[in-house]
Amino acid sequence: MSRTRIALVFSAAVVLTAGACAPQPGSTTSAASSSGASTAPTCTVDALALHEKGRLTVATDSPAYSPWFEENTPANGKGFESAVAYAVAEKLGFQKDQVKWVVEPFAHSYAPGAKNFDFDINQISITPQRAQAVDFSSSYYKADQAILTLDNSKFANATSLAGFKDAKVGVQVATTSYQAVLDQLKPSQQPGVFNTTNDEVNALKNGQIDAIVTDLPTVFYLAGAELDNAKIVGQFGYAGGTPEEFGLLLSKGSKLTPCVNKALDALKADGTLSKLSSQWLSASANVPALKP
Repeated sequence: MSRTRIALVFSAAVVLTAGACAPQPGSTTSAASSSGASTAPTCTVDALALHEKGRLTVATDSPAYSPWFEENTPANGKGFESAVAYAVAEKLGFQKDQVKWVVEPFAHSYAPGAKNFDFDINQISITPQRAQAVDFSSSYYKADQAILTLDNSKFANATSLAGFKDAKVGVQVATTSYQAVLDQLKPSQQPGVFNTTNDEVNALKNGQIDAIVTDLPTVFYLAGAELDNAKIVGQFGYAGGTPEEFGLLLSKGSKLTPCVNKALDALKADGTLSKLSSQWLSASANVPALKP
């Protein structure tokens, strides 16, 4: 996948909740950890429980795709999730050169056990199942699922989720998109599962699949930067119409979780998350909502 930033300018922001006109980053979810919530956390750098003393270690997958990261370089501060990570770091008291990035494959991130990072930021949806093994922060972004196909596909003019019953749909491994496809598209054949978004795009080009399902911002990027003949068919909510919520992932019972939540609360309150969302994830609201 190309690492060059594509300036995708659209007419309005993604409609995420009734009456909203821009991506609304950050709302506390029931799956988010409440570790340490009973007392006010001490969140000075010296007091933080860190993987490496005096340094904030942040994880994400590789390759790191736009619009979440740019140029496959998380440390450059470009892209929504890179910018959010550095904003959280600043609220915690770290300078940019005190942030260290490490690679953590998406499917490994929420496995039980010790972590080699302080938090992971990688479009990881907060779910009760995952929260049994790891901590999640409150959410920093919400997004619907969307369906992408080629403009000459027989599915390009589908007006409902049922229209994809006979489609071969591609999803990325270990994502909530897989379950969303099973629950709401209910295809007659099992979805094709791919290791990376790049693999999904190649499969679509080669006719191995008929459509891709992933979050709406990523669909906009793929349609604008990776495919010349793509069509965004529509969007749909996950889990009964509720948009997916992305959270920072921490080790289970991490003493850092309440401090990360405190930092995110401050970023919501001062408008930083909204500003970063508008800067990096602005997208068209003119994508039809697909009903069952």
